[in-house]
Amino acid sequence: MTAQPIETESVGVEANAQLTGVTGGLLFVALAIEGLTILRVHDLLKPHVFLGMVVGALVCLKLGSTGYRFARYYAGDPAYTRKGAPHTILRVIGPFVALTSVAVVLTGIVLVRGGRSARDPWLSLHKASFIVWFVLMTVHVLGHLRETASLSARELTGEPTRAVPGRGARMGLVTLTVAVGIAGGFVALDWATAWAH
Repeated sequence: MTAQPIETESVGVEANAQLTGVTGGLLFVALAIEGLTILRVHDLLKPHVFLGMVVGALVCLKLGSTGYRFARYYAGDPAYTRKGAPHTILRVIGPFVALTSVAVVLTGIVLVRGGRSARDPWLSLHKASFIVWFVLMTVHVLGHLRETASLSARELTGEPTRAVPGRGARMGLVTLTVAVGIAGGFVALDWATAWAH
């Protein structure tokens, strides 16, 4: 099957959507596994911390890609305005999803890095930000689930029917992001040792 050509001015928009989609798909998987560690967080603290760092790296990449789309759309870029904005509800909760995502990751890092002496108030802040984040993220995921699944599958398989230039660079960026998260995870395992005792 031959690739369908994409209008030159739309390439950037489609490339951004592909990057956002595959990052969102990986985040969904990582967060699902991270959620399982919460069920027995005392026994699975180290996997929880390790995955938290990977999630943090992916959150940074997704904030970058969605922030870029946001900036181009509101700057009046014709290609981005033609694509349009997400549903109103998703636009309203979007900034709060971003803020609570950052809050969960940062409070987790401070909590683990600080050891048991950082338990108050950081554990309470971590739990509170997680609860708010979970509610908002549920709406966010449901609103983007079909689009994210489609974009992720297309990008990861290199589907030729809708080829978007720059796939290698995008996949390289995603791979680098995951590698940084894994490296951070190994560093954070040392921090988590203080909690293990």
